[in-house]
Amino acid sequence: MSLLKVKNLKKSFDEEEVLKDISLEVEKGEVLCIIGPSGSGKSTLLRCITDLEQEDGGVIDFDGTFGLVFQDFNLFPHHSVMKNITNAPIKVQKRDKTEVFQSARALLKKMGLEDKEDAYPHELSGGQQQRVSIARALAMNPDILFFDEPTSALDPELTSEILVVIRDLAAENMTMVIVTHEMTFARNVADKIIFMDDGHIVEEGTPDEVFSSDNSRMREFLGKFYD
Repeated sequence: MSLLKVKNLKKSFDEEEVLKDISLEVEKGEVLCIIGPSGSGKSTLLRCITDLEQEDGGVIDFDGTFGLVFQDFNLFPHHSVMKNITNAPIKVQKRDKTEVFQSARALLKKMGLEDKEDAYPHELSGGQQQRVSIARALAMNPDILFFDEPTSALDPELTSEILVVIRDLAAENMTMVIVTHEMTFARNVADKIIFMDDGHIVEEGTPDEVFSSDNSRMREFLGKFYD
């Protein structure tokens, strides 16, 4: 069952056409990774789908809730880690406080941050802040979880830890759309990969299909995997 459908999406900034007739579908329980060079439109596509940008044309068909993990964390600096995670579930979703705090502590343990619930963002490393951001998104029990470069601020060891977390979420049938420059990450975690270049979808398929593509632009971008 398709949880998200995007049809003929277009977006321009001034005279520059950033998204050129983009169409895609995400099935329930699927992990979609979107890869491509900087400036190819990956993050703009994500921002249009999550209503942070207004598309110029096309249709986005999604009836559900989503969580978004930002590249730059976007935590509230004046809130503790625990309040960052629990504020929206309690105030927006009107959920029981005891249940929300119990869930938040389980998420912090999953992220290896069980001792940080009373800390503030400025007391955490970038990697720790990103893991709090992931926990905050998961606390809303989203139908789809969107990531915009989730490992960009992390060193290789922490990147590996986040990959394990996302694999666990995939095993739990969490539907995820991940924009990433980490090719090994994409190949290991994705059910489907989309390669974007210059506002177009150039290649789409399973990791094996995309990474073995004969498309010249694809092979240029993924050159190290053919060495």
